[in-house]
Amino acid sequence: MSNDPDVAEVLALLRAATAADGVRPVSEEAELRLQHRSPGGRDLVVRTGDGALAGYARIDDGTAELVVHPAHRRRGHGTALLRQLLDLTAERPLSIWAHGDLPGSAELLAPHGFTRARVLLQMRLPDLTAAAVDPNPALPEDVRVLPFRRGRDEEAWLRVNARAFAWHPEQGRMTREDLELREAEPWFDPEGFLMAWRGDPHADGELLGFHWTKVHPPGDAAEDAVGEIYVLGVDPGAQGLRLGRALTDLGLAHLRGRGLGEVLLYVEEDNTAAVGLYEGRGFRRFAVDVAWRREPAGD
Repeated sequence: MSNDPDVAEVLALLRAATAADGVRPVSEEAELRLQHRSPGGRDLVVRTGDGALAGYARIDDGTAELVVHPAHRRRGHGTALLRQLLDLTAERPLSIWAHGDLPGSAELLAPHGFTRARVLLQMRLPDLTAAAVDPNPALPEDVRVLPFRRGRDEEAWLRVNARAFAWHPEQGRMTREDLELREAEPWFDPEGFLMAWRGDPHADGELLGFHWTKVHPPGDAAEDAVGEIYVLGVDPGAQGLRLGRALTDLGLAHLRGRGLGEVLLYVEEDNTAAVGLYEGRGFRRFAVDVAWRREPAGD
């Protein structure tokens, strides 16, 4: 067990698992915190008898992810990682994300009392060039959409994000550090981070909503570059202004202007309103992530 694994070694394991399974084995958040050695959470590893890295797990506030190197599967390493996680959480609830909902996840977790608790859909719009996207959607008279201003808009975004995603266990808890980690990433593009303001953002303007887009480089999400509706949020106080639809179009128009032909997004399966909205725009279900949860005995 280790709180300070070799980052390059773990990243190599993650790349091997991605190549073998066709899906990233841990979330972007976990990988960022590993790379930047951010405080909080805990990293765990298991090794073979000759010292090779066989598996990796990260746990933070009762939620974990784990992966076993493709060359070392079916040899008890996943069970060894799981036992470490169960020992750490003791009598507290534990959730483990299974990215891609691969059969091995159910085989590992179900016998230990885990059940499927959340389902996250990845949806894709396969042909952005043919999609019905309005690059100039109607906005309320006093609202204008501007690119994110690094160093000035962070606190406004954090407030609206927390309000828009108060129900969401991960997105609604994003901190200034979480945001700045992403600002430091090579893919971050403020021109694709659209902010809907009422009034003057340079003075006392009010942020009403946002559409943060992302571009995955070739070979990441597909052979070619793929756009992403990374986060789309509207302040609860601005509901009814149809900002969500307008911001969706503006973000998709931005991605189309970058020459992208495909777009992906993630949405909770039980958010039927959002799933229906995206299906109506041409998005289709592409992949599934599942959170397995184990409650303490007697609960």
